[in-house]
Amino acid sequence: MVQKAKILLVDDRPENLLALEAILSALDQTLVRASSGEEALKALLTDDFAVILLDVQMPGMDGFETAAHIKRRERTRDIPIIFLTAINHGPHHTFRGYAAGAVDYISKPFDPWVLRAKVSVFVELYMKNCQLREQASLLRLQLEGGRPSADEAKESAGLLAELSARLAAVEEQAEALSKQLDESADAAAVATAAHLERKLTGLRRALDALEPGTAGTPAGSPRAD
Repeated sequence: MVQKAKILLVDDRPENLLALEAILSALDQTLVRASSGEEALKALLTDDFAVILLDVQMPGMDGFETAAHIKRRERTRDIPIIFLTAINHGPHHTFRGYAAGAVDYISKPFDPWVLRAKVSVFVELYMKNCQLREQASLLRLQLEGGRPSADEAKESAGLLAELSARLAAVEEQAEALSKQLDESADAAAVATAAHLERKLTGLRRALDALEPGTAGTPAGSPRAD
C-alpha cells in the first residue's frame, strides 16, 4: 500500500493556512502546517515531504532565510519549494526566490486551480520516485540472494520491465516540466529542472545496473560497486 505524500504548508497567518488546506484537500495527501520558518525546519528533521509551499513574508525567519536553511541540509536540499508572496512586489523578489532555490514563485491572490495543478506534479513525481526506490531495493535483495531459478528469473525480468516503464513515465513528466520552466527563461528555475533530470538519470543508471548480464556480470549475480 502506497503511503500518502506529505505537503508542508508554511505561513504565519492561520487564515492563509486554512485557505491552502481547502485548495489542496482535493489531492488527498497529508497536509502539514507550520506557522514559522523555525517550525518548518523542525518538521523537516523527521518527515519527508513531496513539496513545500513557503510564504515569503513572515516575522522572524522569513521565507528566503528558511529556504536557505532547507537547501543547506543534505536531507532536504532536493525538496521542491514553491514560494507564495503578496502581489505588488518588484522582479527583485522573484529573482531572490529562484536564487534561494525555489522551483516556482506565485503571487497572491493566486488561482487555486493553477496552484493545485503545480503541486500535484511534484506529488506525483515524489510518489513514483518512492515506488521506484522501494521496488529497486527489493529486486536488488532478490538478485543478491544468489542465482535465481527459472521462475524467479522470469519474475525479476518482469519486475525490471515494470520499473523501467514507471521510470520512463517519470522521465516524461520531468521533461514536460523542464519545457514549462524553459518558457519562463529564468536561469535558476531551469537549473532546478536540470538537477531533477540528473537525479532521474542516476535512477535510470541504477536500474540498468540491475539488468542480468550487464557489463559482463553473470545473470543473477550482483554487480560489484
